Amino acid sequence: MFTGIVEELGEIVGVEPQGDSVALTVRGPLVTQDAVHGASIAVNGVCLTVVDVKDDVFTADVIKETLGKSSLGALEPGSKVNLERPLRLSDRLGGHLVQGHVDGVGTIISREPGERWDVVTVSLPHDLARYTVDKGSITVDGISLTVVEAGADRFSIALIPTTLALTTLGHKKPGDPVNLEVDVVAKYVERMLGDRS
Repeated sequence: MFTGIVEELGEIVGVEPQGDSVALTVRGPLVTQDAVHGASIAVNGVCLTVVDVKDDVFTADVIKETLGKSSLGALEPGSKVNLERPLRLSDRLGGHLVQGHVDGVGTIISREPGERWDVVTVSLPHDLARYTVDKGSITVDGISLTVVEAGADRFSIALIPTTLALTTLGHKKPGDPVNLEVDVVAKYVERMLGDRS
């Protein structure tokens, strides 16, 4: 479980094809400080399992399912990625409950720069629209954000200077893909209400 508060902007240093999967090697000096084989690290919002760690670099296997349902397949050496270690039970929940299980991929439609912040509009797969509401939570590339305005096929978010400076969303432009995870609480509520007789 994660919070969507990005700890570090890391960098892809290797993408090694392995049949229908890839071994992704990522540089992240902060998140590797206590990483061990089997640890979880969220990469652009996707929970990955560390299979090897050396110095400030870790490697994780990314299977076909994950490549097909996230934007990780588009990463290449030099790509910047948002990194977060899992939440400890004693930690503050600064963002919202994030599983690291991507629900779909959206595309940045537009950016409207403000004086010190940007409003970004992102496309939304049709089946995820019912989980987004104005002022609700959504995870974009692993970042816990508040929806400014929710629509049938898009939503907008406002990015403060810290988010622009310390995450991939400060560099992404219209046309770029982003991983989306809707609020898991909304999915549970839908399931419970749908099962009522």
